[in-house]
Amino acid sequence: MQVILKEKIRNLGSLGECVNVKPGFARNYLIPQGKALMATKTNLAEFEAQRAEFEKQEAERLAKAQNQAEKIEALEIMIEAKAGEGGKLFGSIGTRDIADHISAKGVNVGKHQVRMPEGVIREIGEFDVAIHLHTDVDVTANVKVVAAK
Repeated sequence: MQVILKEKIRNLGSLGECVNVKPGFARNYLIPQGKALMATKTNLAEFEAQRAEFEKQEAERLAKAQNQAEKIEALEIMIEAKAGEGGKLFGSIGTRDIADHISAKGVNVGKHQVRMPEGVIREIGEFDVAIHLHTDVDVTANVKVVAAK
């Protein structure tokens, strides 16, 4: 199934490209999320008429993401958690905890944007956490977990 991309999507294509995808991916994800249009003659003509507007929106999203990345790099992220002997946490620190902590400091980040490939944090220490803000913008935040007193 051919679709026209309305924004850049990693490992698929960029704005305005006509790409072949599986029908389920198009029907269930790309089209409902507003990321693509079916590749028909009328949709292609409509897209070309609105192309400048889509490019402007994409540029604004990229600029906003780069601005957020600069703010996140400047943040000191220190999370206090209850811990036992040996530095093991009672519970864990996950994506929601990190996103909430960053959002409390003034940079709006959703839990789905925080990437923790090694899983949740279960001990005291310093950890590098990737934050995916845009298709082209990823930032690494240094998270310090300390024992609550």
